[in-house]
Amino acid sequence: MLRPQGPRRIALVGRPNVGKSSLLNKVARAERVVVDDFAGTTRDPVDELIELKGKQWVFVDTAGIRRRVHQTKGADFYASLRTRAAIEKAEVAVVLLDASTTLTEQDQRVVSQVIDSGRAVVLAFNKWDLVDEDRRPYLEREIEKDLQQMTWAPRVNVSAKTGWHVEKLVPSLEKALESWDTRIPTGRLNSFLGELVAGNPHPVSSGKQPRILFATQASTRPPRFVLFATGFIEAGYRRFIERRLREEFGFEGSPIEISVRIREKRKR
Repeated sequence: MLRPQGPRRIALVGRPNVGKSSLLNKVARAERVVVDDFAGTTRDPVDELIELKGKQWVFVDTAGIRRRVHQTKGADFYASLRTRAAIEKAEVAVVLLDASTTLTEQDQRVVSQVIDSGRAVVLAFNKWDLVDEDRRPYLEREIEKDLQQMTWAPRVNVSAKTGWHVEKLVPSLEKALESWDTRIPTGRLNSFLGELVAGNPHPVSSGKQPRILFATQASTRPPRFVLFATGFIEAGYRRFIERRLREEFGFEGSPIEISVRIREKRKR
């Protein structure tokens, strides 16, 4: 798939009042968006063309994702729909989280929505500069535990209020987008997979051991892989393949989709 030309699109997402508008104003170096302590000030996504480190980016500041869409009413309901639309139109999502508090159910819901969308991802922890140094190692472990499903996403610790470390967003965004666009040549993919399966074969199930015949990368953005096998490939083994794909080829900041097609043995 050819990448559209022009600035890459970034959806800035997170629960209400986490600092999305403040962060957008800092990267823009101007008061582009109204900031208010009242959660949910932003209802309409606002597209902003912003130059960072000599490159232009389109930032979309989205309405905070509050409750599940079917539980929202009135303006909040439509704001949630617009947020979803903004994510779908973006190429990469910056998920803003508050480092000064524990992750909430709302935070987890935002993360899940971004993963389900298939966008590239960067995690940005706001107010990190306010976290006590003795507390930081414990916070790191809590984050690893709470975000196990996103260990592959690059992290940036920032302050939306002061602008501390916001420039570090750029390398992470570029890395995530590069991963999202990556295509592995079929020959290299199957060479890697052949060695992997030979050293770590699929477990025997009900007296049978499914074999992976070959694989192909069906598409990019996000990378989608199809395994052709003689039988059902267990979810645990697919996760094992995903981990090893990441170890071998990177894919930092991009979700990976793996599907299986079963090929029946030909009757002679």
